[in-house]
Amino acid sequence: MIIRTLTGDKPKIALPKGTIDTQMHMYLPGFPAVEPGPPLPEGLPGPAEYRQVMDWLGIDRVVITQGNAHQADNANLVACLEVMGEVARGVAVIGPDTAEAELQRLHAAGVRGARIMDLPGGAFGLDALEAVDAKAAAMGWVTAVQFDGAKLPQLEGRLRALKGRWILDHHAKFLSRPAGEADIAAIKRLIDRGNCWFKFAGCYESSKSGGPDYADVAAVAKAIAANAPERVIWGTNWPHNLARTTEDYPDDLALTEAVLGWMGDAASQQAILVDNPQALFGFPTA
Repeated sequence: MIIRTLTGDKPKIALPKGTIDTQMHMYLPGFPAVEPGPPLPEGLPGPAEYRQVMDWLGIDRVVITQGNAHQADNANLVACLEVMGEVARGVAVIGPDTAEAELQRLHAAGVRGARIMDLPGGAFGLDALEAVDAKAAAMGWVTAVQFDGAKLPQLEGRLRALKGRWILDHHAKFLSRPAGEADIAAIKRLIDRGNCWFKFAGCYESSKSGGPDYADVAAVAKAIAANAPERVIWGTNWPHNLARTTEDYPDDLALTEAVLGWMGDAASQQAILVDNPQALFGFPTA
């Protein structure tokens, strides 16, 4: 049984008014897992639990990302957006064949992004990248792209050619090897094109050095934040779906405080936590 900590001491550095968590998952009863995705997380952590986390950490708005368990069935996501109301936007799973009527339905529900997940459990991987990018761009959405960062040298050309706005997800998620200077240079080149954002989220999923400081991921994060704070966003990755025991469950307060330290000064924190995601996901000005 996983016991999730939902409240506690406030962060030592208060998050600015209007802070947006751009990476989390949320679940409601009545929406079963879809094959071949992974099982639903234990306890179905949903809106009530997440509102406690918002109050604890100082989060005002949220982007709910479609979880792998539901594959391309966005019904749970739409239901969660309805429950959360105006403080929420969504990132859905769409594919090359998703109909225009479905895209419009998702947009009306608050969806403002699509997801490419080229890792085990993902519904659509890099094979669908260009098609999903085109559909998302036509809707004015952003595409969140997640893959093993070790593939970045081979993928840079394809990523440079994307027409729409897109997010390099989860710190570029270097799983099979650490990030090197050439990788950081490639990320900077992609970001400097103007249609790519870099997401701070889930550092513990790819760090080889581990907590509490996640030095390897922190080095990449600090370099990108120093280079282009206007192209960085942040997410809690709540409820940490890869955790299987209470002992494995990340400390949300410690993670938040660590990542705040990677962002730089107060102006950069304002950009990363409020201004950038506000524009990217179509929230009203805080």
